[in-house]
Amino acid sequence: MISSPRPTALRSLRDDPELRKVIEAILLVVSEPVSPVQIAQVLEVPTGDVESTLRSLRTEYVNDGRGFVLREVAGGWRLYTDPSAAPYVERFVVHGRSGRLSQAALETLAIIAYKQPVTRAAIAEIRGVDADGAVRTLQSRGLVEEVGRDATPGQPLLYGTTAAFLERLGLGSVEDLPPLPSLAPGGPLPPEPAPGQYKAARRELGALVAEEPGA
Repeated sequence: MISSPRPTALRSLRDDPELRKVIEAILLVVSEPVSPVQIAQVLEVPTGDVESTLRSLRTEYVNDGRGFVLREVAGGWRLYTDPSAAPYVERFVVHGRSGRLSQAALETLAIIAYKQPVTRAAIAEIRGVDADGAVRTLQSRGLVEEVGRDATPGQPLLYGTTAAFLERLGLGSVEDLPPLPSLAPGGPLPPEPAPGQYKAARRELGALVAEEPGA
């Protein structure tokens, strides 16, 4: 097995400016605090050099009045937005999520709210179309979340509404949702149309609806 050549950039990390640049690049891509030991192992430099560089960067960001700060938390280091910019960052994030939901997303949200916990397959069966995109949209808005798995074969994910959903609607719990109107007609259900007769049945139903008072 042929080993890949050692990156030439690593050979110049003995220089302080180059080490600072590489550490900054690593801090920009981590999703959780990264320890100086881990950085040192990857860069093949002494841990003490990494620690001193991190402390130097932290001081530099504060003195320069940057929009971000470097914090030592949970045994590691990570970049965060400056606390003084929090109101503006929050406004930007909220504005980016304040767009109106599509009709498909609203229908999906209503199904989840009244049928929860419910699987994507059950949502799709009710709507008659695939629900994956609408569910992802609602998850990104923080309105629905995964609440478990169904006991059926394959154990599909179950979805329910979030506390943010209740907050948006001003509800204390899902029990406070308004009752669904009864759409079932009185009397026995009509017979199932024969194959090929669904279009005709749909036209008859449309005609009946048009004849209803106030239709």
